[in-house]
Amino acid sequence: MTTLDEFAEGFLNEPGYLDYGRVGPMSATVLAESQGQADILSRARFGSVDAFGREGQRLRDAVAHATGFPADQVVFQPNTSTGLMQVMFGLTGGVLLSAAEFPSVTFATARAAEALHALTPIWLETDHGRVTPGQVRDQITPSTAAVAVSLVDPRTGYLTDIDGIRQVIGDRLLIVDAIQGLGVVDAPYQVADVVASGGQKWVRAGWGTGFLAMSERALDNITPVISGFTGSDVVEPFDEIAPPAHGVRAFTVSNPDRIAEARFAAGLEEIAAVGVAEIQAAIAERVDAVIDLCDEYAIAVVSSREPGERAAIVVLEPPADRLTLLTASLFNHGITATTRGGTVRLSVHVATAGDSLDVLRAAFTSYATAL
Repeated sequence: MTTLDEFAEGFLNEPGYLDYGRVGPMSATVLAESQGQADILSRARFGSVDAFGREGQRLRDAVAHATGFPADQVVFQPNTSTGLMQVMFGLTGGVLLSAAEFPSVTFATARAAEALHALTPIWLETDHGRVTPGQVRDQITPSTAAVAVSLVDPRTGYLTDIDGIRQVIGDRLLIVDAIQGLGVVDAPYQVADVVASGGQKWVRAGWGTGFLAMSERALDNITPVISGFTGSDVVEPFDEIAPPAHGVRAFTVSNPDRIAEARFAAGLEEIAAVGVAEIQAAIAERVDAVIDLCDEYAIAVVSSREPGERAAIVVLEPPADRLTLLTASLFNHGITATTRGGTVRLSVHVATAGDSLDVLRAAFTSYATAL
């Protein structure tokens, strides 16, 4: 086991980084894994290249531990968007989703509908982008085959009750984009039929990392439309066009980036050594500290304050005529954050303490003084 303090020591970024919702700087563990694997590949000593083939199983085992899905129902994907494209292009029927979802979800749904005309988007009316079980229950139709939702909304920071949604949709497919919660939310992933995520945000595994996990029900109802030679049961089908395998491997096109698999596995293993519940509790304390600072300086927080409705994102909405001043104050003090649509998103992690909070206080002080 790893202590929380030991885990925090693996954060290499400078104080003031509050943008994990965009990308998480690679951890010391992941960086060492990446450098070590690259060194092996660059030297290619006798027998060393074949060892890269073991990274796939290592990643599947790590994802299985993180999500509760069996390892043989997990497959590597280069990112969340590719995994969701695989799913949506294989679906038939209505898919209920919010138009306010991150574009990975909406674009995959729309492109599949436009190209194949087998899927029909059903646009969910939400409460300012928040998807709740009640809204899903009230707007589901007999033609709805699946519901797609983000585990954590990237704009509002809202933590979706996927267990509640499962209870109201019956045996329809539940598709979850988990990227804004993987590694920092102890979620009941097993209630979903499809979980897609990348590892470049809270897992801090870098770009080019992702996975797709599918239940047996999903595998029975989603066609592997974009299935390459690695998606068949034949190891090297040179002389035949083998059909897709019945399994999640069917949703692959070619051989994966083995070093990316190793990076992602290393990031997930590092989290598992601490425990997601411990990390989530520590982040909750950091979120409280950020909200307290915002209240102290009278900066409006529009994301939820309820622990059960939030993950690691705090959204600020200053008056429109003060947005530039706030973003300038943050920038001038070395705060990395996301400004979008009139709001400022601060996304925190275990290392958001001490120096980072001091820098944030200094930025808020400058903002208040200028006012």
